[in-house]
Amino acid sequence: MNHKRYSSKWQRLQELLVTTFLGEIPTIAFGPKLRNLAYSRIFAQMGSPVYIQNGVEFIGTNYIEMGKGVYIFKGVRIDAKGHENNRIYLGDGVAIERNVDIGCLEDTCIHIDEETFIGPDVSIAGPGDIKIGKHCMIAAHSGIYANHHNFADPKKLIKHQGVIRQGIVIEDDCWLGHGVTVLDGVTIGKGSVIGAGAVVNKDIPPFSIAVGMPARVIKNRIAKDLVISSD
Repeated sequence: MNHKRYSSKWQRLQELLVTTFLGEIPTIAFGPKLRNLAYSRIFAQMGSPVYIQNGVEFIGTNYIEMGKGVYIFKGVRIDAKGHENNRIYLGDGVAIERNVDIGCLEDTCIHIDEETFIGPDVSIAGPGDIKIGKHCMIAAHSGIYANHHNFADPKKLIKHQGVIRQGIVIEDDCWLGHGVTVLDGVTIGKGSVIGAGAVVNKDIPPFSIAVGMPARVIKNRIAKDLVISSD
């Protein structure tokens, strides 16, 4: 146990030293190239090349894996700390725009597959597992939250009643519009489009167009027919 604690502290020290000294070097001073070389030593896996702008915060780099051609822009925070079973995976060609926050808690796996785009100011949060497929587009200010607070007992503080963590799956080729919220336990089927501002609190079938709060399916992209919701 002491050896594991010492190893963890040493890894965190290495992480802090590398990211502190190299994390703020601007593009004009070859910052992305220097980070590409040095960060590969502290991440669990890192393809080449990757492009990481200055001002990106990483926590728990030994639990973060990246493919090649990943783009991460200013203000992003990626936090994999909290438990040794945590994993954050960014597939080949993933692009993460400014001020995105991706965070694990305990026993959390966040998997973002290849060629997926995450827009500015998006929040992706465990502790439930989150899987986002290939070629997805997540627009700005969206939130993907794989947890649900228990609140059944009015005599206890909500924060002391624990959480449910079923997880979230967003299948390949989905487009989530501006300000979409996806709640725990949801699967969004392949090829679906979720309209701006929608709150997704139940499964969406493949190739659907869904809008509203809560989100309801109004069309099927293949059949092109209007779907009358039973809700």
